[in-house]
Amino acid sequence: MIEKPKASGSRSGIIMMLLFWVLLIAVGTWWLQGGLESLNNPNAHIVETAELQAPLTLKRDRAGHFKAPGEINGVPVTFLLDTGATYVAVPGGLADKIGLERGRRVWFNTANGRVEGALTQLDAVGLGGIHMRDVQGSISPNMDNDTVLLGMSFLSHLAIEIRQGKMVLTLPESHRAE
Repeated sequence: MIEKPKASGSRSGIIMMLLFWVLLIAVGTWWLQGGLESLNNPNAHIVETAELQAPLTLKRDRAGHFKAPGEINGVPVTFLLDTGATYVAVPGGLADKIGLERGRRVWFNTANGRVEGALTQLDAVGLGGIHMRDVQGSISPNMDNDTVLLGMSFLSHLAIEIRQGKMVLTLPESHRAE
């Protein structure tokens, strides 16, 4: 008479293999989510790590842009640094949420053509540890997302250096608080 081999060893091997693959997929997904987020938003940490008035280093995102979290009048926003923009350009919907007052109506020449908007005054603008008061802004009703273009009305007060995929922003001594 021939004895049949016990199936319990075979079952435990299959269970261990399934557990291994489930764990591998879970760890891979966790790593991939964090890895992709750091590629898409490499400057997300600057709010917590920036020192007041210290030089601020930003990294390019996957699209080659310099984006970073910041604040306008104490409200958190996402900035896209744009040396080609004259003002800090706020989308119309976001301007309403922040409570910005629309001033004089003006026309802007943009990459997408000529658009009408309004000038506004921003009480406070902050990027990392760099904060400025009374910054000229514009409200652009045709901007279709909540990303604010951080233009030269803010950036012109900073020393800007771009090298090897990084932008270093420094507040000159003459602009630092006593």
